[in-house]
Amino acid sequence: MAGRPHLRYGAGPWHLAAVLGALALAGYAVFLVSDAPALPRIALWFAGAVVLHDLLLFPLYTVADRALGRVSASVSLRNHLRVPVLASGLLLLLFLPGIAEHGSGTYLAATGQTQEPFAERWLLLTAGFFAASGLVFAVRVLKRRARARRSGGPARSRPRPGRGAARGGSG
Repeated sequence: MAGRPHLRYGAGPWHLAAVLGALALAGYAVFLVSDAPALPRIALWFAGAVVLHDLLLFPLYTVADRALGRVSASVSLRNHLRVPVLASGLLLLLFLPGIAEHGSGTYLAATGQTQEPFAERWLLLTAGFFAASGLVFAVRVLKRRARARRSGGPARSRPRPGRGAARGGSG
């Protein structure tokens, strides 16, 4: 049993090392804020974020992702929407205080600039993410159609792993 730790843990040793490293980092972060006067507010914000994500956002994006999985297309649309949504959401989280102009007086005093361009720039970046993803999607569709014309068959997507004959279904 000593030679096969993945049988007991369920994953390889690098995964275990990454999980332990993440737990150590989280423990260090808790240690750093443990004597902060704002600890109750931090804990309340964290609990609210967990509840908001787990009870509202996770079910919503799971339903949307499953609906996209049912859309029949020659090229899967799923990842061409996931990537720009994720990038846009992460940038929104990062720049939300600037977009909402939270701390505008401090920002103006520190930089001599206003926070007005934050929302416009976030929207432009979001549009750019979706435009780039749409362009990649269009190129993939056109390449798939050209390949299908050359081979004389319909433009079908490749079978996904874990689907079809392996489960006894037709796909």
